[in-house]
Amino acid sequence: MSDLHVARGGDAAPLPVFPSLYLVLDACVLMSSVLRPLLLDLADAGCFHPVWSARIGDEWRRNAARIWQVSPEVLQAQWAAMNARFPDADAGDSSAYEVGLKYSDPKDVHVIAAGLARRARAAVRPDELRVLTWNLKDFDRSELRRAGMEVRDPDRQLFEWWERDAERVTAALAKVPDYTRGLGRPDEELTATLKRERLYRLAKRY
Repeated sequence: MSDLHVARGGDAAPLPVFPSLYLVLDACVLMSSVLRPLLLDLADAGCFHPVWSARIGDEWRRNAARIWQVSPEVLQAQWAAMNARFPDADAGDSSAYEVGLKYSDPKDVHVIAAGLARRARAAVRPDELRVLTWNLKDFDRSELRRAGMEVRDPDRQLFEWWERDAERVTAALAKVPDYTRGLGRPDEELTATLKRERLYRLAKRY
């Protein structure tokens, strides 16, 4: 995906290509029915390669069913669609990569392991490998550095993309009102939606 080009209207000139970036999407990031599709659209636009695991998917669906009272069948269909859309995203069995990870929250070690497993089978070693999460405190940064990984929250990551290619991010943001309407929310300014999603840096710059 990192070599995907998006044309500027009638102009055939491609947008700048992002470096190869693999982002492990933590379950807490997938919980939002606005942020999740926005991120997947940005993945389609060549901003990053999404990474997840069956365990991350299970955690997301379980929490979404409990908190948002969404039917498990609906969530399972969404999960199947995500995997069909990004067939290389599933890291597979990553349990072996959990060995030696002892400084991050034990409940989140599997997220790090998913990234390490995905990198191990990548055809080309990623230039960057990150965990995308709202729960930064659950991931020990020193442990991640030793594993060759970083951690970002979605606001910082989206702002970073905006700084590098505002046009590409703006194109993805244009779909956000459709996501909120699908949730039955009244129309509102995009900046209000971004703030609701805790994307404060992006909202301020937008």
